[in-house]
Amino acid sequence: MHPHAGASLSRRRFLALSAAGAATGAASLSGCAMQVSSGVGGAGETITVMAKPDDISPELIRQAQKDIGVKIVTVRYDITKLIGMMTNGAPPDLVRGVGATDAPYFAARDVMEDLDPYFARSRVLKAGDLDPVNDLWRYDGRTQGKGPRYGMAKDFSQDSMYWYNTALFDRAGVDHPPETEPVTYEEWLENAERLTRRKNGQTIVFGGSYQGVLTPNLLASLTASAGGSLFSDDFSRIDFTTPEARKALNWYVEYGRSRVGPSIVQPDPNAWDGPTYQASRMAMSNSGYWLGGLINTDKKLAPLSRLAPAPLFAGGRRVSPCQAGTGFWMPKQARNKDAAWRVFEWFFGEGPARARASGGWGIPTLKSLRPLMPAQEDYQKRVLKVQNAELKHFSVIAFTPYASADSLYALFNQEAPAAMNGHLSVDALAGRLNSVMNEQLKRGKEQVG
Repeated sequence: MHPHAGASLSRRRFLALSAAGAATGAASLSGCAMQVSSGVGGAGETITVMAKPDDISPELIRQAQKDIGVKIVTVRYDITKLIGMMTNGAPPDLVRGVGATDAPYFAARDVMEDLDPYFARSRVLKAGDLDPVNDLWRYDGRTQGKGPRYGMAKDFSQDSMYWYNTALFDRAGVDHPPETEPVTYEEWLENAERLTRRKNGQTIVFGGSYQGVLTPNLLASLTASAGGSLFSDDFSRIDFTTPEARKALNWYVEYGRSRVGPSIVQPDPNAWDGPTYQASRMAMSNSGYWLGGLINTDKKLAPLSRLAPAPLFAGGRRVSPCQAGTGFWMPKQARNKDAAWRVFEWFFGEGPARARASGGWGIPTLKSLRPLMPAQEDYQKRVLKVQNAELKHFSVIAFTPYASADSLYALFNQEAPAAMNGHLSVDALAGRLNSVMNEQLKRGKEQVG
């Protein structure tokens, strides 16, 4: 039995939510004025948005007041605070989330508002204009990518694609990857080893970074590329011992062992790829198109940078997923839904969306905004050609609703260092991961019911 809208959460659902983890970071956003009437009310209202500081800036909040007359009060994203607010029946009106992992988790717990009726009457966000990446925010009670739509991504990347610095390739005598045909993961790792530079026992140039957005959904993507699925058909179990999942796990452990890039056993002091790549201390970064927002600001680096297709395993299949799809969702108990939807429309379809698209910080999630993607310079045109060719290989790789990605990530980080340091075999690691992660999934399934 599901709680009705406005009802407080039961203790059972509170416990089910308590395993959720914080979502990953997002790019800074800036807005521009562009009034588009949608027929939805909200002017003069105030809504609460739970977000991270980079999700919605003070400038953007002021722009919302000017453009649509809605006052936005922000609450810093914190999963414990979110659970408390929902348990008390007073949740935020909009909540930031990562579609690839958060959508099935929260939808299965019946705390998200079904937004299909809102999309159906919107003049701004039309179903036919939505990029397929927004299917990450759909869940039919069993499978991600189908059923009601619970949120929307603000922008996206095909996160297994990678940028590379041609100057570092040339210096190491490594051939540039093909523009539209993928290398294999095996070749990618060989190239990364050749590109890595060390001095006095210190890594001065990382050959390549391949950490993904979060390790559990990266491993799900790698397993799909190997031709299999990391989860059982009902998503209640995980199995790293299948041939495909073991191939994915073995490759990722070898990536860590080789010390060619940042990992849990060799952290990047900068904490993320951007500054390291920008300093020409990283030859490859699997940050997807999104990193172009940073690269485009560096007029020396941008002409040297190329975007390459997602690799595939030898004998596997070509997949190029989005591992994030960060955006917003509306709690079922939200008190000011019409005003929240007006902000939702404005943020995803009007001035802020146009600014993001033209800045290169991700691919627009409305197909009509694609012409705004940077293409003034020759190097931008080249990047866009590669990205457009890659779009046809996008697919939703469904994630389990029974555990948060962060909880599985913590378990991976607990077990994997021993293998990456050479003290544990990949087969033994696979067994340990199956044991601890399936216990987590079992508890989650019992809580969801």
